[in-house]
Amino acid sequence: MPGTQLTVTLSPQGGAADAQTVVRALESAFGAPDEVPADDGATVHTATFAADPEGRRPGGAEGTPVGADRLSAPVTVTVQGTPDAVRRASETLAGAFTAHDQGAASGDQEQERQLLLEP
Repeated sequence: MPGTQLTVTLSPQGGAADAQTVVRALESAFGAPDEVPADDGATVHTATFAADPEGRRPGGAEGTPVGADRLSAPVTVTVQGTPDAVRRASETLAGAFTAHDQGAASGDQEQERQLLLEP
């Protein structure tokens, strides 16, 4: 499915640095996002990834150990996209951080899942 996207919404208590840490972890599975969270004054950060439908690991932070960076505070993450993209994002985040599933919602062609990531 060309043009499939994964949208990630982050609410980090620790600011933009924690949002960047989460985005870097997702780069190993999805490549670089449209932009990296940078505004420390923001309470919510968003990043969009062009999800690779064949599961390849494009560009991004390959070679960087997933989970090498640690969070300074809990981060609430909502991932939204195709079922496969949401599954891959959830698995990637669970492999990089202590993750607690906070629920999911499914539509006809999209899913949404919320995770709480802990330091």
